[in-house]
Amino acid sequence: MIGDFARFDMVAPPRRQWAVLTPVIWAATYPRALWRRSKVNWNGMPKNLKGPYFLLCNHNAFLDFTVTTKVTFPHRANYVIAVDGFIGMEGLLRRVGGIGTRKFTHNRHMVKNILAARDFGDVMVMYPEARYALCGTASDLPSSLGSMVKSMDMPVVTAIMHGHHVSAPAWHGKVHGVRPIEADVKLLLTTDEVRELPVDEINARLSDAFTYDDFAWQKARGVRVKDGKRAEGLHRLLYQCPACNTEYRMTSSGTTLTCGACGKAWQMSELGELAAESGDTEFPHIPDWYEWQRANVAREVADGTYSVDTPVRIESLPNAKGFVVFPENGHLTHGMDGFKLTGKWDGEEFTVDWPVKALIAAHTEYNYKGRGDCVDLNTLDDTFYLFPLSEDVNVTKLALATEELYRRYQREKKAALAVAS
Repeated sequence: MIGDFARFDMVAPPRRQWAVLTPVIWAATYPRALWRRSKVNWNGMPKNLKGPYFLLCNHNAFLDFTVTTKVTFPHRANYVIAVDGFIGMEGLLRRVGGIGTRKFTHNRHMVKNILAARDFGDVMVMYPEARYALCGTASDLPSSLGSMVKSMDMPVVTAIMHGHHVSAPAWHGKVHGVRPIEADVKLLLTTDEVRELPVDEINARLSDAFTYDDFAWQKARGVRVKDGKRAEGLHRLLYQCPACNTEYRMTSSGTTLTCGACGKAWQMSELGELAAESGDTEFPHIPDWYEWQRANVAREVADGTYSVDTPVRIESLPNAKGFVVFPENGHLTHGMDGFKLTGKWDGEEFTVDWPVKALIAAHTEYNYKGRGDCVDLNTLDDTFYLFPLSEDVNVTKLALATEELYRRYQREKKAALAVAS
């Protein structure tokens, strides 16, 4: 552990949501859901399914929590919440059923607390992607999720919400107030299926359920975003120019995305589509541009040439009281072996490693609390918010590379097991 700080208590047992707070939660969330004209498509959900059940939701924006409350109404719930969600309100969140964790860690205490919360007979809520979707599309789910479902031994319900990324894109930083929004709720697995199906089949069903595209939903529903600054921040997501292949020179302003290297520009329509101001439009659909960048990163990983090296400003979150700002900058590398952070605290040098096999994904923030773009990497005792200081680094690429490195690791592991058998 770095620094002599109290650490967030992961061991504390879960609490059942205080009954007196349940109507307060409804009162705080329902007006917002009504104003957004939130529609829940129940898709044959049994009306008598009261709990306990395991509710797995996709994650696009803070609005997810509001709609989740509408889905679970009128039943109480427990929620898996990352440590940063507890800042300044740990006592309250524990009383409403919050179970703490740190993103993308193998936290046995969290698992133990989730299993303990089954005895309350309520709804257990988790956002298994563990971060806001960068592009309004699905992320890979951890393979351990199927095993957790098995351990829960209860029905599994999915809530896939639409319109939340369009309303509040993580890369934009502001809320458009899109309405109507909707959620597809489905009983994915009965208790008998949870008990009988193998873990691989459960994971396959979960993966199929977590398939969504908010920009496609926007176009299909004809949902218009009329904000004259709707493209601002898009360069954080789309960091590589498809016309000249240059990275890190994209800029955005108003409704325009521009490459600072070759000068090509694209307009973002009210329906969330891109159109080149001149020449061909390479990717009208924003997720296609995003996946093109992923493919380029995947090639670097396959060639063994992927590498990032940058000084970083460091802030850590040892507990829910607030951030600790390190007085000296550190150094972050990311390559074929994973992440490595070096730095100094109180005159003592430290090194923290995150090997490839430990991270299915990396959590990123865009202009986090007005302090810049960052990647946050977790140990069981700390969350490090790392703000790259080099202009030739983009946190979206760090996130894509983390995923592609992990996919490569999984492929190699599977191939080795096949040879061994």
